[in-house]
Amino acid sequence: MGALLAGGLGTWATDTWPFDGRDRYCWGAWEEDSGPGILGDDGFEGDDGRGRASTGTPPTSRDARGECRLTVASSHTYSDGDKRRQDTTVTVKYGPAPEPAADRVTWLGGYLSGRAMPLPDGLPGVADGTRGLLVLPKRCDTRDGRPTAVTLDAKEAPDPDDPLPDSPQLGGSQAVAELLVAAANKGMEAAGCDGGKPLRVSGPVPTLPERAESFPRGPVCRIPGLDVEADLDKETAMRLNYQVGPVTDDLQSCSAEIGRSLRLGEREDQHLFDAVMVREPRIAALLDGAAGTKAPGKGWRGTGTFASDHRFVQAGCAGRPTSFLMLGTPTGATSEYFATFTNAVARRLGCAPVAPAADEEGSRR
Repeated sequence: MGALLAGGLGTWATDTWPFDGRDRYCWGAWEEDSGPGILGDDGFEGDDGRGRASTGTPPTSRDARGECRLTVASSHTYSDGDKRRQDTTVTVKYGPAPEPAADRVTWLGGYLSGRAMPLPDGLPGVADGTRGLLVLPKRCDTRDGRPTAVTLDAKEAPDPDDPLPDSPQLGGSQAVAELLVAAANKGMEAAGCDGGKPLRVSGPVPTLPERAESFPRGPVCRIPGLDVEADLDKETAMRLNYQVGPVTDDLQSCSAEIGRSLRLGEREDQHLFDAVMVREPRIAALLDGAAGTKAPGKGWRGTGTFASDHRFVQAGCAGRPTSFLMLGTPTGATSEYFATFTNAVARRLGCAPVAPAADEEGSRR
């Protein structure tokens, strides 16, 4: 089913369709009941007022930018009269990475963090259950050399009657991968850089190496020295959660957050940081030129920037360009976390330390 979806069905270019009674969405890339849950009956979370529609503009050979929004709505009335509403929006964007360096770092980091896992079949991208990114072949690069990518983001509108935010249900990370590839194929066709051979999803998206952990004891994400709990008060430390992401030669990630407390009136978890290493060539190419020409700080190897909402450094590692990112508001503690994460990953990959060494008091030299 994935291969069929990836090839794209229908004849979007002429705006005519096979008369099989099925709707098409997002430039004709997605077909009703074609596999991913969001396109079938499973995409409706309620039994009443069901509706699905898409709007947007495809890329063209003159303007290689496109966007599509799929909306799925339904409601369900319970026996006591309470009503639950579903308002899911799936946004797909086709175009180059942002031009400003700082925007590019945070944009890419947002897709690589959390529960994102590499796409199968050697496709340069990542997906989880609600978002994904796929970098297109070099033939689709912009004139200034920036790679073109397709991104997918799903959100559920808040229900004022529900104290906890819902997570959109698209059908899992496999469904997100299939939706991404289908949109990429239609987008490349419309932009004139498809190359005559559509991208395919045939293998499964890898699973996370570990489930999310709560009430941790010892280092976060099994990274020696990443002792986040020690920097929190006892009550907050009890709500510390972390997620081990992929741990490969091309991608590694670690996320930490403070779980929400309903007693304190908190509706959402508090993000602490996302730490990421990436050196998959096409994904890493999205960061080309963003690191500048200077070291990000005293004692750091490579080049990069330390900004108000992220830390970023690029350095050679075992013969390959390697990027390290940390997203989140830097503090004295998170600065240490970034250095610890970076050197631990560098050691795993078999290369020299990237961050400056710590002295006996723990501060960086």
